[in-house]
Amino acid sequence: MILKSSVFPIGQITKPHGVNGEMSFSFTSDVFDSEDVPYFIFEIEGILVPFFLDEYRFKSNSTGLLKLDGISSDVQAREFSGLTIYLPKTYLDKVEDAEIELDYFAGFTLFDAEKGVLGIISEVDQTTDNVLFVIPTDDDELLIPAGEEYITEIDHDKKIIYVHLPEGLLDL
Repeated sequence: MILKSSVFPIGQITKPHGVNGEMSFSFTSDVFDSEDVPYFIFEIEGILVPFFLDEYRFKSNSTGLLKLDGISSDVQAREFSGLTIYLPKTYLDKVEDAEIELDYFAGFTLFDAEKGVLGIISEVDQTTDNVLFVIPTDDDELLIPAGEEYITEIDHDKKIIYVHLPEGLLDL
């Protein structure tokens, strides 16, 4: 059985393409191309299921078309619309941190160089121009900017993001 903690998201199926089971997809990392990944993983009815890739081709630097083994009609392909594409974390060290979807970081502990542990990220707020890590507190929540300039290290195995926040930011 594939566990959710053993995979990470790299993209999403957008819609069927044609009538032979081909699908349009968007991606944040093309690690599947450089590392010769044989399959993608999808969550179907709460279960993570691998599907072998028959073929794929790029349309742009963030979109492409793919065909999965065993999917041969537009009706079957339509069932994948909106599904997130996952890869095993064994490929994670081949991916640049900037290519990882931000929602992946929910559940990580945020550790500041000065203040220590700030808490566990409950969600990543991407509704504004400044992406924020949301950390629940007893009386409210901390909103911490997710800018690369503040992140000093990411430990994917221990699920910790190390940051060095500007002085006074936590006092706001």
